[in-house]
Amino acid sequence: MRRFWTFPLIALFTLGFPAAAFAAGTTPHIDTGDTTFVLISTALVMLMTPGLALFYGGMVHKKNVLSTIMQSFIILGIISLQWVLFGYSLAFGPDHAHLIGSLSWLGLNGVGQLPDPNYAATVPALAFMAFQMMFAIITPALITGSVAERMRFPAFLLFTILWATLIYDPLAHWVWGVGGFLRNLGALDFAGGTVVHISSGVSGLVAAIVLGKRKGREAMAPHQIPMTIIGAGLLWFGWFGFNAGSALGANGLAALALVNTNTSAAAGALGWVAVEWLLHGKPTVLGAASGAVAGLVAITPAAGFVPIITAIPIGLVGGAVCYFAVSILKAKLGYDDALDAFGCHGIGGIWGALATGIFASKAVNPGGNNGLLFGNPHQLLVQAISVAVTIAFAAVGSFIILKVVGLVAKLRTSPEEEDTGLDLSIHGEQAYNDLMSSGFPIGLMHEARLVVNTPVHAK
Repeated sequence: MRRFWTFPLIALFTLGFPAAAFAAGTTPHIDTGDTTFVLISTALVMLMTPGLALFYGGMVHKKNVLSTIMQSFIILGIISLQWVLFGYSLAFGPDHAHLIGSLSWLGLNGVGQLPDPNYAATVPALAFMAFQMMFAIITPALITGSVAERMRFPAFLLFTILWATLIYDPLAHWVWGVGGFLRNLGALDFAGGTVVHISSGVSGLVAAIVLGKRKGREAMAPHQIPMTIIGAGLLWFGWFGFNAGSALGANGLAALALVNTNTSAAAGALGWVAVEWLLHGKPTVLGAASGAVAGLVAITPAAGFVPIITAIPIGLVGGAVCYFAVSILKAKLGYDDALDAFGCHGIGGIWGALATGIFASKAVNPGGNNGLLFGNPHQLLVQAISVAVTIAFAAVGSFIILKVVGLVAKLRTSPEEEDTGLDLSIHGEQAYNDLMSSGFPIGLMHEARLVVNTPVHAK
């Protein structure tokens, strides 16, 4: 008789085990609306990395456009595999000493179709993993803006893998992982002000200094500004997934983050252009695009924590301070941050993290905290600590990684390779023929060929 009851009890325990595993947190259930929203947001954030490739690609010399695009594109492959194999486990796995996740989720072991209530109680754990993977992809891609036109491809690949593993993954755990010490401290980072932008901007600055200046960089004006504008538009578009998607549900918080994102981007574009126009007498298209990106960077940590009206000063100041960092600070200090990854993402991320400590309000997000303007100056102190920790960790860690990489692979291209251009010398490809790169309208190309091919004595 006892054996008769044994089998039903074992079966009940076995079937009930998955639910029991979640009993300590929120009861998990898959919401199809939330899941759809997160999956769409994942696709939007994925598109940002090719958008970044175009944004950066248009700003370099024509002989380096393919190598610049390749750096962003290949990261889609590198980090996608790193994240599945062990990166996600290090960033979001069970906590060790409040510093890093364990490797118990190696190869996504235990990360499946059921929700993990510690992170997203209404979407599959795999959907949350994929969404976070796109953040892990674009962050090292941002660094390429600082080292454009002079870093050797093998060294770049090794640096990317080591940086993602040793800098990004621990930092993501500190800020977003359950048990992370900055999360426990109360640091607010809705979608990546510290984890994504400060870390990549500061690391880019360190890499630019270690590599040294480009040859003849003063003469290297952007070769294709329309390409850069298309890239900026794709970034703005994808940023809705970046910030609104970080609500992890189709809800009011996502709507708040989306509106804040668009508002700050618009203000950032106007802030940059206004300062540029005032100081130099001409508003530039490149300035408008750069200002929009600066506004997007600035609102990222605050998007789900601040009232919509505050997104205007966050964006305006973000555009202005990033303009000064790019046009004045860089010239005075003499570093060659090629495409201003530090000037836009580093400086913009610092301002955005601090602005979160100023403007955050529990009235708009009870899961956050009040900032300075809402009676809690301590939050600004917490934000400042998180900024300082991120800067120190990214700077020191990146310097060490670069030095280690330099021991096994040459970091910088040779002068001859730099003169030829990395497209041909490293990848054996060329983006344009001479006629196309000269800016001729397509309709005039045939006429231009006739002129070019006419014998000298016939002219």
